This record gives sequence, structure tokens and C-alpha cells, in this order.
Amino acid sequence: MIAQSKKVASAALRMAMSESREEEIYLKEQYTREGIRTAAADYGGEYISAIRKIVERAVVSARREGVIKEIHSDEGAVAGATREALTQIMPKALGLNIGGKIAIARRDEHLSVAVFVGVGLLHLDEVAIGLGHRVAPKWE
Repeated sequence: MIAQSKKVASAALRMAMSESREEEIYLKEQYTREGIRTAAADYGGEYISAIRKIVERAVVSARREGVIKEIHSDEGAVAGATREALTQIMPKALGLNIGGKIAIARRDEHLSVAVFVGVGLLHLDEVAIGLGHRVAPKWE
């Protein structure tokens, strides 16, 4: 099972780090062929005030792209994994502006959320990555 968790986490990370919409679409198609559903969304703003928007954006994009069903347990899994990923970048981002991409990947009950951010402080940009994993009910 660890191999499957690792594969899903890797897919989320690659989607979050994609540099263009075209690359994102290409990766999405590739992962779909491998049985991994994916979704990604851009975001930005001041870290603290952006947290809620980022979590909402993750849930909405995961539903829209068919990564999750519109059920409480699936939405909770995405929200929880997103919060975990955002917590990991907090030491670098607290009080600063961030911008980047969040990506969700799922195969069977394995669900990962990756956050890739640029942290802005004048012209001294920093980058950070956060990754969260949850178990969501397997689709029948």
C-alpha cells in the first residue's frame, strides 16, 4: 500500500509544480491513463487570509474534476489534507504574501494534496512545498 500512497503523493506534487496550463493538462491526461484522478488550482494572497480560500478552492476543484464525490467524507478528506499541507509551509509564509498552485490526486482510497508556493518578501522570494495525505472511502 505504501507504493500506492507514494505514487499518488508524487502525482499531486508534480501537478502542483507544473509551470503552465498546458503542462498541467498533459500531466492530468497521463495520470488519468494510470488510474489517478487529479485536479489543480492557482491561488494567492496574504497567508493567513488566504487559508480559507485555498481550502475551499481545493475542495471545489476536486469536485469539479471528479477527484471526489460531493459527500461529506470526501470533502473532509480534501479539506484535512489541504490544512495539513498548509501547516507545513506556515513557518516560511506567516505574515507574508504567497502565490502558487494546489493540486489534489487520488487513486482508490489514497488522496494527497500538494501545495507549492512562492513566498514574497520584496524581491527576496522563497519557495515552499507542503504535502498532506488522507484516506477517503473507495469508490464503488
